[in-house]
Amino acid sequence: MSDAAQVAKAAARRSIRARWWLSAPALVVVALFAVLPLAVIVLYSFMAKGDYGDVKYWQFSLDGWFGVFFERGLFDDSIGLAKAHVSILWRSLKLAILTTAVALLIGFPTAYFIANRPAHRRDFWLFLIIIPFWTNLLIRTFAIQEVFRNEGVLNSLLLWAGIVDRPLQIMFTDLGILLGMAYVYLPLMVLPIYSSLEKFDFSFAEAASDLYANNRRVLWRIILPMTRPAILAGCILVFIPALGAYVTPRLLGGGKNLMLGNLIELQFGQGRNWPLGAALSLTLTAVVMLALLVYARAAAKSGGRNHG
Repeated sequence: MSDAAQVAKAAARRSIRARWWLSAPALVVVALFAVLPLAVIVLYSFMAKGDYGDVKYWQFSLDGWFGVFFERGLFDDSIGLAKAHVSILWRSLKLAILTTAVALLIGFPTAYFIANRPAHRRDFWLFLIIIPFWTNLLIRTFAIQEVFRNEGVLNSLLLWAGIVDRPLQIMFTDLGILLGMAYVYLPLMVLPIYSSLEKFDFSFAEAASDLYANNRRVLWRIILPMTRPAILAGCILVFIPALGAYVTPRLLGGGKNLMLGNLIELQFGQGRNWPLGAALSLTLTAVVMLALLVYARAAAKSGGRNHG
């Protein structure tokens, strides 16, 4: 009996060792391209700023973290709130939330429309949604720029129709950034919601209608609760890249409507303050992790409610 137990233990050890060897390439990739860069950023955030960029290695300092939310006076050592950084952080959060809301308001009806098409026509509509992913983000942003600029397509149509008497100023405003990011990230909202609606049994909605429920009650009581996990997934897929967006705010917002991604690039570039840039990067990472935690808790509650 003891021999059989020893053989079983040896087999279990060999199985565990084999699984570790099989997972070793993936672990190496994660270590090289995820853990190591993050560790470098963490170290840079605690080092002193170099004179011409870079950092002074192994000269530890908290100035980088101090500069995230505070700043010193130009002529004395008085400490005050870094209003510019706080303003950019608030603008990034605000625009990311608004972008998520706009994408949801447009994406849910779009996904519902596609899910209710005949099966042989859904691929065509999905093809139209996926097409933007085949184009470089920079090219798409330039295209939106041509639509929103003062002499662009939108203003030309409005002036021709007599709706406005002068061009609307959309470029280089928060509104322009919002509309541009909503366009860029809309497919990330549509696809998970469509995937859920495609599997949805619409006989539940028909049964509710037979019980004299109007369309609004069917939507709020039947469809939305059963597609809530997909809606949460779409919201997090839009919110996270919108929060750290760089290209779209850079082109549509100009130099005065910065977001966190632009501020981080500025510190590593013209600002030559790598510790501050690293600290801002980690601040952005912390906000993203907080959003993922909220999503995980909400998804768990939604899953438990649906299961119950």
